[in-house]
Amino acid sequence: MAKEKRAELQGKVLRLPDLVAYQDGTVASRMIINNRSGSITLFSFDEDEGLSEHTAPYDAVVTILDGECEVWIAGETHQMSAGETIIFPANVPHALSAITRFKMSLTMIRGSEGA
Repeated sequence: MAKEKRAELQGKVLRLPDLVAYQDGTVASRMIINNRSGSITLFSFDEDEGLSEHTAPYDAVVTILDGECEVWIAGETHQMSAGETIIFPANVPHALSAITRFKMSLTMIRGSEGA
């Protein structure tokens, strides 16, 4: 079912912030591409929600689509707002937290080692 819903998006002009709705008191997500090469997932965060510190085996590109958040990468803090992008390096601890409700796009590209 999810694969069919993602296929419905192909070949269409999309407004990414419109593809994932805010939900009170939680984080919502919608994967729009998922294959062996990587994925693109849209997230909405209610105020005061976030993702705890973690690492990922691949670089992750985060673009803020709406609102404001705070991100931490290896202990360094950045405040971000709509239209800004940051790259979380592979295997480096990172986290994020909503300052206001915010939406983001997360792009993960699965690369080969040493590429």
